[in-house]
Amino acid sequence: MSEVKLYFKIADDLKISTQQVNATVKLLDEGGTVPFISRYRKEATGSLDEVQILTIKTEIERLRQLESRKESILKSIESQGKLTEELKEKILEAETLSKLEDLYLPYKPKRRTKATIAREKGLEPLAQFILEQKNQNVFDEALKYVNKEKEVENPDDALHGARDIISEIISEDAVIRDTIREMYKKSAIIKSRVIRGKEEAGEKFEDYFEWEEPLVACPSHRMLAMRRGEKEDILILDLVIDEESALHAIEKKFITNRGECAEQIKEAIADGYKRLLSPSIEAEVRLTAKQQADEKAIQVFADNLRELLLASPLGQKSILAIDPGFRTGCKVVALDAQGKLLEETVIYPHEPQRKVVEAENVVLALCAKHNLEAVAIGNGTASRETEQFIRNIDVLPKSIPVIVVSEAGASVYSASEVAREEFANYDLTVRGAVSIGRRLADPLAELVKIDPKSIGVGQYQHDVEQTLLKQKLDDVVESCVNAVGVELNTASKQLLSYVSGIGSSLAQNIVEFRNENGAFNSRKQLLKVPRMGEKVFEQCAGFLRIRDGVHPLDKSAVHPESYHIVEKMAADLNCGIDDLINNKELRKKIQLQNYVTETVGLPTLKDILNELEKPGRDPRKGFEVFSFDENVHEIRDLREGMRLPGIVTNVTNFGAFVDVGVHQDGLVHISQLSDTFVDDPNKVVKVGQKVWVTVTEVDEKRKRIALSMKGEGIQASIGSKPSVNSKQKEEVSYDPNDMASALAALKGKFKK
Repeated sequence: MSEVKLYFKIADDLKISTQQVNATVKLLDEGGTVPFISRYRKEATGSLDEVQILTIKTEIERLRQLESRKESILKSIESQGKLTEELKEKILEAETLSKLEDLYLPYKPKRRTKATIAREKGLEPLAQFILEQKNQNVFDEALKYVNKEKEVENPDDALHGARDIISEIISEDAVIRDTIREMYKKSAIIKSRVIRGKEEAGEKFEDYFEWEEPLVACPSHRMLAMRRGEKEDILILDLVIDEESALHAIEKKFITNRGECAEQIKEAIADGYKRLLSPSIEAEVRLTAKQQADEKAIQVFADNLRELLLASPLGQKSILAIDPGFRTGCKVVALDAQGKLLEETVIYPHEPQRKVVEAENVVLALCAKHNLEAVAIGNGTASRETEQFIRNIDVLPKSIPVIVVSEAGASVYSASEVAREEFANYDLTVRGAVSIGRRLADPLAELVKIDPKSIGVGQYQHDVEQTLLKQKLDDVVESCVNAVGVELNTASKQLLSYVSGIGSSLAQNIVEFRNENGAFNSRKQLLKVPRMGEKVFEQCAGFLRIRDGVHPLDKSAVHPESYHIVEKMAADLNCGIDDLINNKELRKKIQLQNYVTETVGLPTLKDILNELEKPGRDPRKGFEVFSFDENVHEIRDLREGMRLPGIVTNVTNFGAFVDVGVHQDGLVHISQLSDTFVDDPNKVVKVGQKVWVTVTEVDEKRKRIALSMKGEGIQASIGSKPSVNSKQKEEVSYDPNDMASALAALKGKFKK
């Protein structure tokens, strides 16, 4: 199939034009990245979005691999001297790999089989005689093939060998394989049962000890759970279809007459179906079902990761970050507005030491000394107790928000090479506390340092195909990083590595160049970085920001290739670029159609105008302070009927997990997400969303919490009912909303 035909197929599937597909593939082949093409080549692609471009990329790669396989198969069959025009046409028209492999199967080199042995004994003509069903005197025909030298002792031996050949012919028939495959896809029942004696060891798979359902109705999480049970030797899985219907479908094609030949064929069909065809198709359908389950689970993971990475940043604030603990104390670090570690210590406000006053004084001193603007507390062990301790410091200004932050992946970061490079002279606890504080300030910049699989928003992530998972998650991270943009002079090499076209080695070069030569003052200066060529510069420049660059547009998403357009706009209005950025009335005078060229159209010009309004704008939502219910700290505090604020921590195919502040997430089953039917939880809730939930069941022993959102309505924020800390008092005179006044009060308190 020619490339043009491939474009037609993709265009038809995506309901777009072949010109859009052609242009996109051309840009991809030239080294364009998905973020760059979707953002800066809208005229060429017809404004296709990232999802469409990524789909085109995936599909063209798949179709090209299919075409390559076709060429290989045609060469193989031709070398055997068995390639007919009819077979060639069928191979060239095959649209899926399974159909292609079905056509190749009879000609594929294989190990020695029963049919191979029968052919070596010269029994293939007898098999063909039976299949033709013209002469029904089978026994007399079989006598002709008795040959003791070839171990064909009698007519029964000859017939047995002929049936082996017929069994293989039928099992390799492309039409029959497709028929049986469709039967499995449409009507197969997946059955799960526990291996005798494994009941206790496999308690977590108890739901699947005796389970069956239609394969087409089996959701991905259940498929992956049962497969895990099978892998751990707890469960036995089977796929079954109506065998009688399957045999009848095969007989209908191969049996044309009644008589002895028909009986031989019928026997061969039964043997071939049980021994060859059914196991082969079942294995294939199981693999397909696994791949489909993988894809759905990976998509859930990707959707959750995107929400987490694009979570609202607190922004450049000086932060007191606390990694809470009981016996070992709470590790406390002070970070400046750029996330630099200023000071670290340990406090012991909880049992067994319970040095509350001393801990209070340390916190107040750090807040006063470093003008801290927020407190971040990890949500692990002793989280709620530490939060309550901080809130109970009566003089702590109300203008300093106290925020509980997810610790997911912080321990992985702490022990990573990245953390060791950043904080070689500090232990794991310090690194973990720093990570907690930084992810409050900018979740995206901090989370890119952690393997996405360790962030805790997946579903059976260790059971899915790992290469596909990594590619998908890398695509999500790349998409998020480029959507937000990266500050060139402060970004870590991990963050830079996800910028369009850069990669890890060039990111390292950029950081080294920055360290040796000081901050970049223009995007063009990037071309001096070793191995930064014109093509890579084209791909990455628009996504990198220089806040105080020599060119006013260096802080924006306007690509350097378009600077001349903005300069022309400014010249036409007799003003400077800064004037265009700062003066709304001037921007209103710009007539975009005057700047349309063969390569630059209205989509790009509109993007430029939007950037002039808010250069380098952050697409993420504004930060909202959230508080758990102050009366709930442990699972034992929960009661049925309680209505609580919570944060969605994970979304799966079967529901959403919500943190209500008790160290154990509760589950809102898909049936409890809304008063109306929900087919996909991701359509209703997102990771990081603030919601109200009602406790419906508490199993303290098994640490299980059932929640419901019915009757609550889905809210993007729960700001309508904030948690109030009645113990917080203003015993020291200060304006709680004025930082200078508050810090003065803190310093006075500490001196006392």
